[in-house]
Amino acid sequence: MGVEGRVWRLVRADEVVGEIVVEEADFPWLSGRFTPGPAFAEVEPWFDESLALLEAEDYERFEDSYDRIAEVLSLVAPSGPVAEFLLHIEDGRARFRWSDEPFDNS
Repeated sequence: MGVEGRVWRLVRADEVVGEIVVEEADFPWLSGRFTPGPAFAEVEPWFDESLALLEAEDYERFEDSYDRIAEVLSLVAPSGPVAEFLLHIEDGRARFRWSDEPFDNS
């Protein structure tokens, strides 16, 4: 069964920050339309900052910036929460990869 059309949720505690409807799968990345919830306005600058640092190839500062996202937010697959994820949100689009196990940071 494909992943297209499945809805993933970005959450903070019990609050839905936004939803992603998956439209494309290019392993290991999934992408789709992002629909923000009311709480997204508060965390949107975090995504803007992390993406700007990534595009500037400032990887050390990107990792520090992205840590805030990973510490506060969770990504929930249709089957339940994932252990770790990397998510970029820009212009109503989301692109992400995820794992049931923590990423190997070595």
